[in-house]
Amino acid sequence: MPSSYNVRSRARERNSVLSRPEFVSLNQPPRGGGVVGGGGGGGAGGPSESRGGARRPGQIKHQTSQPSEEPADNGTKMPEEDCMLLNPSFKGIAINSLLAIDICLSKRMGACANTSSSWGGCRSMVGMLALTGHGITWIIGTIVCLTRSNTLAGQEVLVNLLLALIVDILTVAGVQRLVKRKGPWEMAPSFLDCIAMDLYSFPAAHASRAAMVSKFLLSHLVLAVPLRILLVLWALLVGVSRVLLGKHHLTDMVCGFALGMLHFSLMETVWLSSSTCQNIISISTLSWSPFF
Repeated sequence: MPSSYNVRSRARERNSVLSRPEFVSLNQPPRGGGVVGGGGGGGAGGPSESRGGARRPGQIKHQTSQPSEEPADNGTKMPEEDCMLLNPSFKGIAINSLLAIDICLSKRMGACANTSSSWGGCRSMVGMLALTGHGITWIIGTIVCLTRSNTLAGQEVLVNLLLALIVDILTVAGVQRLVKRKGPWEMAPSFLDCIAMDLYSFPAAHASRAAMVSKFLLSHLVLAVPLRILLVLWALLVGVSRVLLGKHHLTDMVCGFALGMLHFSLMETVWLSSSTCQNIISISTLSWSPFF
């Protein structure tokens, strides 16, 4: 009996102590994780900070959901775009593969690109062959032949050839400025190339000029069969010589040949008559008179 009485008395004392006003806050649950103040000034700012730190469940849920939404807005892409990047089209793969093959073959064919190359000793001879297809060479040669020509038919052919050469130089220079493709080997253009505005690789100006001139001469001059074969062979060698020198890619040469044939077709369409050519010659020699 005394032992049970002592237990009950102790329980009453415990309940009475916790019921005091200064210990009431211990019986209440904390609000939003109250801040434990440090020092003597923590009692004044504690209740306001605990009330300010307490937030509603809706606000807490909204704040926790924001970090998960931010990565979706920063640089994410649609599944379709990912598929386009991971699975490129067949056309893109084919074009990239052809360009890689073109660059590889062009570098291998650049046997005369430097004096230290495999065919470096033939560089000067190949350079002379390429010079026969230069625009400045053909313009000067055409003007010299025009000043020495005495027939109307010869002057007509030479004037149209001179205009075709000028159109070819301007067209190739314009396309090169638009594309701005560099050659397979990093080389600075020569002095004659700068004069002829042959500064970039695509299309090959020498190949375009050789194709146009050879087709022009085959169409308007009566030549024997061996000379015709030599003329076609010369045009092909001029285009290949620029690849051997490391100035152009293989595709530049092929597109140059195609552009030269296009220039020939254009000049055939706008062919100048004999009278028009005589007027141009008279104006250029300052002997033209509008009354005769």
